[in-house]
Amino acid sequence: MVTATVEDDAVAQRECLKNVFSMEGGQGEASYMNNSQVQSRNLEMVVHVLKETLDEIRPPRRPEKLLTAADLGCSCGQNTIFVADVIVQHMTDLYTSRGHAPPEFSFYFSDLPSNDFNTLFKLLPDPATAGARPRYFAAGVPGSFHGRLFPERSIDAFTSTFSLHWLSQVPKEVVDKGSAAYNKRKVFVHGAPEATGLAYKRQFQSDLARFLRCRAAELKRGGAVFLVCLGRPSSATPTDQGTVRFLFGAMFQDSWDDLVGEGLMDGEKMDGFNVPVYAPTLEEFREVVNADGSFQINRLEMVTGSPPVVDHPDDPAAVGLTVANNERSLLGPLVDAHVGTALGGELFGRLRRRAEERAQELMEEMRFPHVVCSLSLASPRHLK
Repeated sequence: MVTATVEDDAVAQRECLKNVFSMEGGQGEASYMNNSQVQSRNLEMVVHVLKETLDEIRPPRRPEKLLTAADLGCSCGQNTIFVADVIVQHMTDLYTSRGHAPPEFSFYFSDLPSNDFNTLFKLLPDPATAGARPRYFAAGVPGSFHGRLFPERSIDAFTSTFSLHWLSQVPKEVVDKGSAAYNKRKVFVHGAPEATGLAYKRQFQSDLARFLRCRAAELKRGGAVFLVCLGRPSSATPTDQGTVRFLFGAMFQDSWDDLVGEGLMDGEKMDGFNVPVYAPTLEEFREVVNADGSFQINRLEMVTGSPPVVDHPDDPAAVGLTVANNERSLLGPLVDAHVGTALGGELFGRLRRRAEERAQELMEEMRFPHVVCSLSLASPRHLK
């Protein structure tokens, strides 16, 4: 039975994720803005699937004058702007090819309230330079994509790229010392006990199911959904996260162990931190979509992404700095909230040195599989 203390810890972690979690904001050395080039290359590799997804949109006989789209988990870099531009251009071309005047576009950028929307908004095209009509009308929507964000039947196209692997919370069993799933001396599910892996898997399944139910309510009839998230090989168990271990296990785990071993942090403090990420297999992803029943799968595949983008890939110091900054852009806010900025700096400094030592291996192997999925609403009889 879960104790009140564990429940309190679980609530505290959920609140931390909601109020603190985001990619590193601003435009500094470790910001997401300056450390999302790999995601950009990965997005370019699958943009054809996004266009295929948009082709699945079935507008009414009299085409609407306004198309609405939303990018969920938009963060604060250029990639979400790229997605918006692709959608606007592709749908404009599609309308024109069918002899219709292009519609106006409303594009929603959505992420948790802790996201750096100010940095994102500075990247938007200036309406004053776009002529009489802006390329699209933009708005920010703060909130979790694990809940409702928009009115019913109001969105034509949803996208979410590099976000769905982030869990809504660390599974409460994982922080319960009396549970078989307690992740003692680990900060990630990779290499953890089997019970820990199953807890992470259940949390991912629950989160994805909630995501799908919400989007099914918000999506217009004839709308479509494009999704990309981290994945792992079908043969791997939940506690074998494949190459994703390079991001959230392996060197990251060893760096935490360093701080404990050097007496800069006690083991209890490390035990209280768990990376809320789960990379699913294609089968796990498909099972949730099929069990929910709201959507039909148009395309579901695994795509291996780009290696690290490093200015001088043969220089171990450059590789170490890039890897450390990339990881800090993803995990920095969570780490700093847990241990403070000083110890956070020590942690990522050690990670940098470890990455330097393994530079050649990382350039060869640090390529992450991604689940790429295109969905349309299932027939109305399946929807409530």
